[in-house]
Amino acid sequence: MIFKTIIVVLLLVVLFSLGQALFYLMKDEGKSDRMLKALTWRIGLSVFIFILLLIGQAVGLIQPHGLS
Repeated sequence: MIFKTIIVVLLLVVLFSLGQALFYLMKDEGKSDRMLKALTWRIGLSVFIFILLLIGQAVGLIQPHGLS
């Protein structure tokens, strides 16, 4: 249960970072690199979440199930 909670919290952080990038896009109008840094954090966290999901499945913390 704690593993799934960590994944959800990280997904919320990804959404926050995406919102930050949108805010910096509107505020800075391309004059600073804050938007680039926010998007870089988003990509890095997304890759980290993907790796965590692969590890979680490999060690049995999460179980895949069918769509039926």
